[in-house]
Amino acid sequence: MQTTAKTPDAKTLDAMTLDERSNMMALVAEALEATAEKAYEIGDDRFAENSISLANIIIGCADDLVVGDLPAAELLLQQGIALLSLFPSEPREFTLH
Repeated sequence: MQTTAKTPDAKTLDAMTLDERSNMMALVAEALEATAEKAYEIGDDRFAENSISLANIIIGCADDLVVGDLPAAELLLQQGIALLSLFPSEPREFTLH
């Protein structure tokens, strides 16, 4: 008999508690910061700066967004996750034009 791990049910920000929202914002910001470090290491300074900027926006606005402006929080989280998904798993070669 095969057993599988139960995955948590997906929730919207509206359905999350304040702690869950805050943790989600912190998780995405931390992931962006970690990705920025990797981007700097491979020489992708533009990606690193964009990641740091978005992480700082999320951190700076987290208290206000968690409590009130859920559409803005959702947009920032979507942008953060989208940016994370764009980070290449393998270093890119850069060419100057």
